[in-house]
Order: sequence, then C-alpha cells, then structure tokens
Amino acid sequence: MSKLDDIELLRINYLRGPNIWTYRPALEVWLDLGALEDLPSHLLPGFNDRLLGLLPALLEHHCGVGERGGFLQRLNEGTWMGHVLEHVVIELLNLAGMPTGFGQTRSTRQRGVYRMVFRARDEQVARSALHEGHRLLMAAINREAFDAADVQAAVRRICTQIDDCFLGPSTAAIVAAATERAIPHIRLNSGNLVQLGYGASQRRIWTAETDLTSAIGESIAHDKDLTKSLLASCGVPVPEGQIVATPEEAWEAAEDIGLPVVVKPSDGNHGRGVSLELSTRAEVEAAFAIAQRHGSEVIVERHVRGHEHRLLVVGGRVVAAARGAVATVTGDGQASVGQLVDAQLNTDTRRGTGEGFPLSRIDTARDGAIVLELQRQGLSPDAVPAAGREVLIQRNGNVAIDCTDDVHPEVDHLVSLAARVVGLDIAGVDVVARDISRPLHEQGGAVVEVNAGPGLLMHLKPAQGAPRPVGRAICEHLFARPADPLEQRGPGAQGNDGRIPIVGIAGTDGTQHIAKLVAWLLHLSGRYTGLACRDGLYLNQRCVETLDSTTWEAGQRLLINRAVQAAVFENGADTILRTGLAYDRCQVGVVTDLGGAAGLGEFDIFDDAEMFKVLRSQVDVVLPGGAAVLNAATAGTAELKPLCDGEVIFYSTDPGAPALLAHCSGGGRAVLVRQNRVVLATGETERFLPGLDQLSAWFKRHAHSRMGESSLLAAVAAAWALDIPLNLIGAGIEAFESTPQPARKAH
Repeated sequence: MSKLDDIELLRINYLRGPNIWTYRPALEVWLDLGALEDLPSHLLPGFNDRLLGLLPALLEHHCGVGERGGFLQRLNEGTWMGHVLEHVVIELLNLAGMPTGFGQTRSTRQRGVYRMVFRARDEQVARSALHEGHRLLMAAINREAFDAADVQAAVRRICTQIDDCFLGPSTAAIVAAATERAIPHIRLNSGNLVQLGYGASQRRIWTAETDLTSAIGESIAHDKDLTKSLLASCGVPVPEGQIVATPEEAWEAAEDIGLPVVVKPSDGNHGRGVSLELSTRAEVEAAFAIAQRHGSEVIVERHVRGHEHRLLVVGGRVVAAARGAVATVTGDGQASVGQLVDAQLNTDTRRGTGEGFPLSRIDTARDGAIVLELQRQGLSPDAVPAAGREVLIQRNGNVAIDCTDDVHPEVDHLVSLAARVVGLDIAGVDVVARDISRPLHEQGGAVVEVNAGPGLLMHLKPAQGAPRPVGRAICEHLFARPADPLEQRGPGAQGNDGRIPIVGIAGTDGTQHIAKLVAWLLHLSGRYTGLACRDGLYLNQRCVETLDSTTWEAGQRLLINRAVQAAVFENGADTILRTGLAYDRCQVGVVTDLGGAAGLGEFDIFDDAEMFKVLRSQVDVVLPGGAAVLNAATAGTAELKPLCDGEVIFYSTDPGAPALLAHCSGGGRAVLVRQNRVVLATGETERFLPGLDQLSAWFKRHAHSRMGESSLLAAVAAAWALDIPLNLIGAGIEAFESTPQPARKAH
C-alpha cells in the first residue's frame, strides 16, 4: 500500500469555558481524513496490531461500549481515524500523568471532515498532545519506523509542556480543594497567581500566600533577626543570636553565645546557606562565607539540639507537621562521596530540582554547607570513604516525615502564637526539638524561623506517614463556612462559595434588552453590577467599552474585577461555539428562543433545529439553587426544562401557552400578561407585579428602545429568580432609562 497523506488539521479551537461538549475546557479539532475516509481501521492491514503495540493501554479504553476493551472492539469492527486520533491523544495524556477521560468525535456535513474534541486543562499541553498523537497515528498507518522509545520520547515532550504550564503542587492542592467545594477559579498569570471565586467574593492565592497575607508580616518573616526579637518579647522560645558583619565578628559572637552555634543568612530560605553545630573558629569563619552568599546579613545563634520540624499554621492553628532526618551515605571503599550521594540519595524519586519534589537534589560539589560538613569529617566530595563508614551529608533540608498527630498542645499554642506575632495568616514555622510531643521548655527546644509562603509538598507527599489535606485547610480558611447554614449573604458580602449572582442570557429575541434591564434591577438592589452585552461593557450602569462584549474575554474582565458584586452576560450562540461561556456556573440562565442558526455555518450548524444542543449550554450551567428562565411560547425552548439542575420559571406573552399552563398546574412559577399588567404566577395563584402599572403606557415611553413585551417578562422573571423584592422590581422597571450613560473617555 502506498503512503497515505497526513490527516489534515483544518482548525484547532480551544474552548475555555462550558460549551456544547462539556462543562470544562476542551480542545476542539476540525480534521480532514482525505483518502483515509475510505479506510477505517479494519481495512488497514496490520494497523490495529501496530497501534496496540505502541499503546497497549488502549485495551483499557471503554469507548462508547462502556466496558474494558470497548475501543478495541471498535477498532476491530472498523472505526474512522478521527475517532482513533481522539483515543491516541487521550492515552498519551494518560501516560504523561494528566488523566483525560473525556473525548468525542463527530462527523460533519462535509465528507471526510470531523470534529474531534478532548478534555484539556491547558491549551498548550493539549496542542502538544495533539501534535504527538497525530505523528504517532500517521506512523502506525503508514508502517513508518516508530517504537516504544519514540512513544516515551513523545510522552516526555508532553511532560515537559505540563511542567512548563501547570500550577505548582502547593497552588494545585489549594485549587483542587476549591474545586471540591465548587468554588470557581481563574488563573491570572502563567505562574501560580490564581483567583478563587468571582468578583467581590474572590480571594487570591500565590502558591501558599493569600490576599490576606500581610505584606508587613511577610517582610518581618524575611528578617530573621527581627522575627526572633518579636517572638522573644511575646514569650516564644528562640535561640539567642546576633547579626555579624565579618568572619572575626562571627567567631566573637560564637564565643559569647557559647559553642556549638549555627551560622545562617538573615534573609535566606529553604535552608540555603545554613551550617549547624559549629564548634571551632575555622568552622564558624567558613560558615560565615557560605551564609554571606545566600543573604544580605549573617546571623550567629545558639545551636538547639534536636530534630528539625516544620509546622504549618493556617488561620491561627497548626494543620500539619513534618519532622526532618539527617541525610547520610555508607562508604564501600570504592566510590567517592559524590558518587555515593548520587547512588544512595539522589536516586530517591522524592528528590529533584523542580517544585514538584518534596526533597531537593543534593549537589555535593556546589553546596558550601555540605562541603563544610564533609571537611569536619576529614572528607571532600571526591574522597573515598572506607567500606561501612557512615558519612553525614546534610543535617537539615530533609523534612519529610509526618508527625502531625504527635504535636504537643503547648507546641501548637506557641507555634500559632509565633505566626500571629509575625502577622501571617499562613506560615511555615521551623521548630527544633528532641521530641515534638513534649513542651519545648522541658527540652530546650525553640522556634528558629517563621516563613511566609511555605511549601506544602512535604505535607502532601511525606516520605513517611499520612498525607495531610493542607490545601483543604487553606481553602476553608479563605472561604469559611457560615456557622448558620441558613445565613444569607447581603450585597457584596463574602460567601462561602466565592460566587456572586451571575445571570446568563442566550437566544436572539431581545437578549440585549433583557441583559440591560436585569443589570439595572441588580444595581437598584444595592449590588455593584457588571454587564457584558453586544452594546458594550458596563460597570454599575456606566459604559466603559463600546465594542461588542459578548465574548469570553470581556466576561473575564467582569469576573476578575474585585468591585463587581453581580454580573450579567449576554451570550451569543457563536460565543458558546467559539470559546465557551465566560463562567462555570450561574444563578440564573435565560433562554429566549432557539433561533440564530443563520451565520453559524462555520460551526456546521445550518438550521434552527440544531440550536437546541448549542443553547442548552446556558441551562446546563445553572446552579442547583438557581433557576432557568425559559420562554414557554417559542418552539423547543420549553423542552430545555428537564436539563436544569435548579428551578425553572416560564414566561410568555400568551397566558394560554400549553407549556406554561402545564408548568403552573404542577406548582411552578411563571410570568405572564393579563389585563395589560405583568402577572406573577405560583402554581394556580396569581398576582400583579406591584409598582408597575399598564404595560401599554410603559412601552409607549420606551418605544425608542424597541424592547418587546417578551423581553420585559424575561427580565422580570430573572429578577424574581434573584429574590429581588417585588416592589423594587416594579418600581425599578418604571424608573428604567434605556439610554445608557456615555462611555468614559480615556485620559
């Protein structure tokens, strides 16, 4: 068989928010199979065996069959290469440690052209996996040289992209805990700055620092001498010490304090430049030079005997503790110290150079503290210890043994006090003690450092003992649950889920009018309200951008704005198809109709019957405590009702609409018109909307806006779903001015 041309990737589209495929971000790929359209998997001799030889774990893929071996069954029956590419990409992501269970492939109206989509938490990682999967698949199709080593190389390249793009372990643990509680998050930069929650209810984290972390507290923690002074004044035991400027001063201080001593930088971190248990002038002066390279000043302090411990304080309480162990190697009479370290210590999978490793890789040649430690034993990195000789390599920096359950209450109290004295809401407090289960004063233990932005990995992946849910503890600290579960949030108050009221409006019938009126009513209810609609971007009724803002990017601008207490979004079908919704869930989702197919040909949509699967996205994301507002009089819209996780409120200009009548007979809520008045129905009970008189007079005043009666009813229903007082809804509609304030000029 002659070589087949590559599958052509026509278009790659990253869907950042909820979309027609899934609630979560996904990569959508439009591809043209070309000649392969006539060659499904069972018609390519030996293809299935070659593919499974490269990716044997494809046997585990259930596919649509729903059981192990399902995808293999599809291969043997014959499936098209777009579907195969989907599974190849997913498997490569699985091998790279980024499990991806979701994928779909669908044909389009154009022969040989398919839409393939898979779950993608990061666009660049997804693109990398797609590239590698495409290459592997074409090699299998064309019998090109490609073996297990090539697969591993492809996986390594994806892993490199993951390392470059994904959150660090500490940040990821907090984000994962927030996700468990359905708290949304937005990544604010390419690093570890993350927003949890939306608008005024948000909190921000940067690794293990939060927007509650005091800048003054962080500066104090950075100055170890000042930290010790403050702690000592509050009764926290600390080792006495002093700042020194020269090696000679260091030795004088050591003699005054009493040997042995510790020499360390005053503003270092991660144990860099720290030399312990120094007893001679030569050791102290050598340690001074090492410490000076890692900080602006050098401290000499009393050596406290015992084990190094790291206690994590979150919100005033100890939530995790880990104990350190010395690092040693055993000589064999042949290998040098450096070689022994590489063979006996650096092979530990917990050691590495990235932040994803709980223990650091040991560099005997460059770490001055290690060189000094070896010199004290009469050795160097190149020396060859005798067989059986134990060589001490590191006294600190190996904190990885969980001891949370052993912490004595008095130690807990002192460590929590230390964090409060420094002024940190989250702190890593270093304690040296022989036994952490006993009070410090009994054993001469002491707090030696208080660190801002502590790493969490030692608690998430301890070498010994149980992992601790420290990400959850930080999330609970940032989003404390109300003591009373029935406690209501006032406008702008911090909720326990980081959410603000969000209203999403989709369809074609007057959606911009609905959006503006709902935003106005939210504004009157006392909330600083953001609005993103086709007429522009608005903040509290002031237009700040006149461009079409029915985009994901414009929506994000509202959600990251810390002033915004409620937000309203007009969502076109093209927004859902091109980028997905700007938010993960909403309190109210409005769908006016299922029209708008015209102009969506690029998405393979050509008639209104196909709009159901597009606009259902707006209903799919309604929160369980929220409501979908649906037009009962337009074809197909009422059929969205079963898809809503929350309540459904119907509206209709026709009070006799069958869907509306059936809904009310079942006790549901609805908004309709009778006697030229807006009527609110709850089951069989009806009442006029207070504060709003004859609709004909209102529409006459607002004729210039071209707002329809249906749009007014939809806005009333949305406001009702938001629990805005009915008197305020009526009065607000009477006072509504449909002409916006002008955009603010740039200075």
